[in-house]
Amino acid sequence: MDNEGTHGTRGTWGAQPPDGRPGSSVPHPAGPPPAQPPAFPPPAVPPPAAPPTVPKPLTAVPGQPRTAGAPPALAEWLNAPRPETGPGIWRYAHVPRAADRPPRPSLVGPAATLVLWLLLWLLLSERAVPYVFKPIEIITGPQWWSFGGLRSDAPDLVVNSTTLYYQVLVLILGFWAARIGGWAQVVHYFAGARLERVRLTLSAAAALVLLWLAWTPKVPLLLVLMGSADGWLRSGNQLKATVAAYGCYALTVAIVVWPIARAARWETALRALRPRSARGPSTAPAQPGATPAAAAGPLRAQWPDLRAAGSTDAADALTAAVHAGRLNDVDCVRLRHAWGAARTRPDRRASFTETVLRKGADAYLHPSGRRDLPLRTALHDPLTGQVRIGDCADDPRNPYARRGSGMALEPASLGTSLLVVGPPGSGKTERVVRPVVESLALRALTGQAAVLAVGGAGDRLGPDSAYDVVVRIGDPASVHDFDLYGGTTDPDEAAAALAEGLAGDLPALDTRRAATALGQLLGPYRAVHGTFPPVPELRELLEGSASVLEGLRQALESAGHHAMLRELEARRRQAQSAGDPAAVLADRIAVLDRPAFAGFFATGPEARPFSLRSLEQHPLRVRVDLPERAHAEASRVLARLILAQFNAVAAARADRSLFVCLVLDDATHTVTADTVRGIRRLRSVNAGAVLALRTLDDVPEELHTPLLGAVGCTMAFPGVTTWDGKRFAEAWGKEWVEVREVAQHGVFADQPLTRALHALRKMATGKAVTTDAVTVRQVERERWSASGLAYELPAGHAVLSVTTVDGEHAPPLLVRLGA
Repeated sequence: MDNEGTHGTRGTWGAQPPDGRPGSSVPHPAGPPPAQPPAFPPPAVPPPAAPPTVPKPLTAVPGQPRTAGAPPALAEWLNAPRPETGPGIWRYAHVPRAADRPPRPSLVGPAATLVLWLLLWLLLSERAVPYVFKPIEIITGPQWWSFGGLRSDAPDLVVNSTTLYYQVLVLILGFWAARIGGWAQVVHYFAGARLERVRLTLSAAAALVLLWLAWTPKVPLLLVLMGSADGWLRSGNQLKATVAAYGCYALTVAIVVWPIARAARWETALRALRPRSARGPSTAPAQPGATPAAAAGPLRAQWPDLRAAGSTDAADALTAAVHAGRLNDVDCVRLRHAWGAARTRPDRRASFTETVLRKGADAYLHPSGRRDLPLRTALHDPLTGQVRIGDCADDPRNPYARRGSGMALEPASLGTSLLVVGPPGSGKTERVVRPVVESLALRALTGQAAVLAVGGAGDRLGPDSAYDVVVRIGDPASVHDFDLYGGTTDPDEAAAALAEGLAGDLPALDTRRAATALGQLLGPYRAVHGTFPPVPELRELLEGSASVLEGLRQALESAGHHAMLRELEARRRQAQSAGDPAAVLADRIAVLDRPAFAGFFATGPEARPFSLRSLEQHPLRVRVDLPERAHAEASRVLARLILAQFNAVAAARADRSLFVCLVLDDATHTVTADTVRGIRRLRSVNAGAVLALRTLDDVPEELHTPLLGAVGCTMAFPGVTTWDGKRFAEAWGKEWVEVREVAQHGVFADQPLTRALHALRKMATGKAVTTDAVTVRQVERERWSASGLAYELPAGHAVLSVTTVDGEHAPPLLVRLGA
């Protein structure tokens, strides 16, 4: 009733489960769990609704541990819009962009209308345009006019009114010139996403300039209004004079400011610039070009799903915890996932409410007791499972709609597997592999994924405290050993995975024959001893030690295992043939039979092996450190073995609700024909793999095309060779583009005068007179050429192509990593 099976789940027994299945136990975490905040009681009165603003995402400064965010930040993070977008787009507060960039407007029209307006202004100021001042002459009276101009003895009110009349006329002509010349389109184009801010700034500056001019004789608006109220001002009544004066001031401000504010839409612009805490429920996101509709939707911080299902007490308690800062982003996602599992079963809803009210933030914890990672080096959104790896570069080769948008990876794309290729030092681990591992570890803490990270010794993939299990192969201080047989009890299954690890990279050796040879030894040994052989004994069996084989045969005879005895006899007969794979397997297993690995791959009751079978049922975070520096060949064998075991375990899972992912920081010489076929099947079993390579030459040449076809996401870093670039260019295909071809043809004149002019022009310029012939046609070209990938990728960038398990795909995009 407390945790609905999150702590005491199946298979979490100590050394051996009750059913005797090996490898199903969950080892203890790599470090002690942190202290947890106390549980919270349900509030008496629900807190006020938090506005659905778009805050700065919750993240940590790289290199520093992330702490719980401020109370308002979590509510804003939950309420932020996450629209459904295309694959690879960072969804947090995403604002869609126009599909095509508007064409660059011509500046000839605006310049011509500006010159025309200035010319008319000059003519009006000189009274050089006839009949223009007839209306003001009729209004002010013809007695003050002579020969089309004002008389010298005209009163100030008439003079100021005439001046104001011609200035208003100039202003009207200016609006007409701006409309005809398309000045607004020019401002829209160059302002771009900052249009609201630019329009507010320009209109405010214009209003201030006009107000300053209105208070001076240059624009005598205030003087005209004062002249109209001259009677009250000279009446001697101080009160009436003060009211009339301030009324003239207010009317002047209204006449100048109100039309500008209305035309520039100050209300919308000021609402976008208001502080987030003061915005209303329908305010626009704090993103360039966002609209109020982007923030519409239910407030996740109020837990509407729980309220709709009648669990109001739990919703009130969680809402109070969100605003009080007792929950973090991982807690919210974990509880939402737990509620998603409980809502489908009415008998578990009451248990969910009772658990949340009693345990608070500690409800439905990960079996390790962790609530967050000790360190985050990337920007994560646990609500969608995305990790932001950079921005789509503003490059002509990227679609205009995608330029500037955030680029992210998520389980929907990792489920098709990811291949990362780049030379050493290009940033594969720091900018892609480790952020992906962190994202999967966060998802594991919410109970939705399991991750297995394999790399060299060290903390390149995160500190030990970020994992539940850390296996340091070859390190005597390692708490856990590694199970060479993957936790299975089937000799044929164990032999198939072990043969792939030992001999999968040998093109002259058929792995099926190697698996048969191993199965003929593993089956009889297990029938006698109850376990598979450790590395030293397996080596002796493969080498055909007479004493060991004779002892095994006698044990089988005495125990009555006649079927296994036939298997052993078949192995004896095949050992005498010329093409027996046992000798090659013995040489390969010898790299694991070293003093550094003594007792590390033990299989007896004293062993402490970690089996990949644990990933079937539990949201584990596992890291395997390979001895790459001291034992490079052994590391390659183990990496192949882990990849083969992972493919077998992922495909054999009965419960596929957990997303399981393998991350190989260095997949050199680990990809084989069988593992490529296994990777192709991962997307259908809710699993994926991330493979990092220095070059495609680390994979057999005949597997280049199958590997690029098996993975759905590919990534090329700066420094790849043209040979690698050619493979990527073929995998990414071609697209139709519009090509303009300009041909210059000589002009031959028939008339003598024309020929003379052409000769004079050629003498002056040194070039013959030609005419341009422009041809526009559609051609099919590669999205990225091999030379472009090899020589045109800037440092800190990469080209990424994304495909989701649903079949959505994005073209290869140039990504600015770490942005």
